[in-house]
Amino acid sequence: MSDISSEAPSFITRFRESDLWYNFKRSPGAMIAAFLTFIIIFGAVFANFVAPHNPFDLATVDLFDGLLPPAWEADGKATYLLGTDDQGRDVFSTILYGSRISLIVGFASVGFAAVLGITVGLISGYAGGMVDSFLMRVADVQLSFPAILIALLIDGIARGIMPREVHDELAVYVLVVAIGLSFWVQYARTVRSSVLVERNKEYVQAGQVIGLPDWIILIRHILPNVMGPVLVIATIQLALAVITEATLSFLGVGVPPTSPSLGTLIRIGNDYLFSGEWWITIFPGVALVVLVLSGNILGDWLRDAVTPTLRV
Repeated sequence: MSDISSEAPSFITRFRESDLWYNFKRSPGAMIAAFLTFIIIFGAVFANFVAPHNPFDLATVDLFDGLLPPAWEADGKATYLLGTDDQGRDVFSTILYGSRISLIVGFASVGFAAVLGITVGLISGYAGGMVDSFLMRVADVQLSFPAILIALLIDGIARGIMPREVHDELAVYVLVVAIGLSFWVQYARTVRSSVLVERNKEYVQAGQVIGLPDWIILIRHILPNVMGPVLVIATIQLALAVITEATLSFLGVGVPPTSPSLGTLIRIGNDYLFSGEWWITIFPGVALVVLVLSGNILGDWLRDAVTPTLRV
């Protein structure tokens, strides 16, 4: 009887020995982007502890501290590092809390779009025939409209159906649905293309021969083999979702001012930009640019790492 001297390597060990980690260590741009993304996400998640002020607690907001410049300028205060807005709220704290809302909308809308798009792509590619033609024609029609217009249409319908108070309470959910319904097509078309290749392979035919239900073949066998491109799309679309949410909020159809995202903060500060209070809109804008740029760099790196044939 032989003794087993070694155990199976852990997930962390296998990850550190993988090509993905090796490529990550060789990409300074991806490492910097990952670090900046981590800092922003950490600050947003733990804003209650990191932020020096709670900008939405009226008991701590003083209107006499409104429109204060950053701390390094002559009239600035050390307690307000990046200055204050017109209501006396600390800009640095509002950026942290606003980033939380932007990231919640971004992650939730990407997750919703991914689930919807993957489901449509699996059904379309596996069923084929009339089902495939119908679903892909629906996708083609949606691709003919910009995502921002679709999101505006869905939000406008929601505003027409719901009372104003109810819409303000459900504004985040409406944004998630609106952005998610704008982005599902990319997942559906990518998954469909992969399923068309996978469904003719031997392991799928073997499952059909032994009588496995189609949904088990799709979920347990085909889906894991098409997730690589989906992860790349999700990484890139997270940045697009944050940009779309910021655009909608800047246009005044996003989250209400009582719980502003980065787009809402930029819109509020835009009213004071030409009167000299530049910090109210510039700093949230910089935070948005850093978040989106870091997400795009990570998405490009992940695409090259997962699909090296697409590298340029």
